[in-house]
Amino acid sequence: MKLYLDANSIIYAIESVSPFRDEVINKIKLFESQGGTVITSILSKLECRVKPLRDGESNLLAKFDAFFTQTSVKVVEIDEAIIDKATELRATYGFKTPDAIHLATAIKENSDLFLTGDASLSRCVEAKVEIL
Repeated sequence: MKLYLDANSIIYAIESVSPFRDEVINKIKLFESQGGTVITSILSKLECRVKPLRDGESNLLAKFDAFFTQTSVKVVEIDEAIIDKATELRATYGFKTPDAIHLATAIKENSDLFLTGDASLSRCVEAKVEIL
């Protein structure tokens, strides 16, 4: 089983954003308890690190960096197949480029669930999207 986390799901968990933090953590624990894998795009690393870098929050930055280096988290590089699928998703649904890349990565990785706080992404029928 594969759980895809987009950047906002990771931010909710790391920054303890209520009430979403507990929901994200519980989903991660559920998938891991069933031998599943947590997946995200390298794009999430960029999106999650901007605010702590901009605001000089080194402790928060360290928490994000620790998340992305966990052996239980698979960070997927953006390749040509992902870009091609993201282009198709943008053309079909009008998603913003980062959202299309996240969805394309989840689709390419055959994720069982895509967890997000962005309700508009549920329009994507190629992925099972769950809104926090």
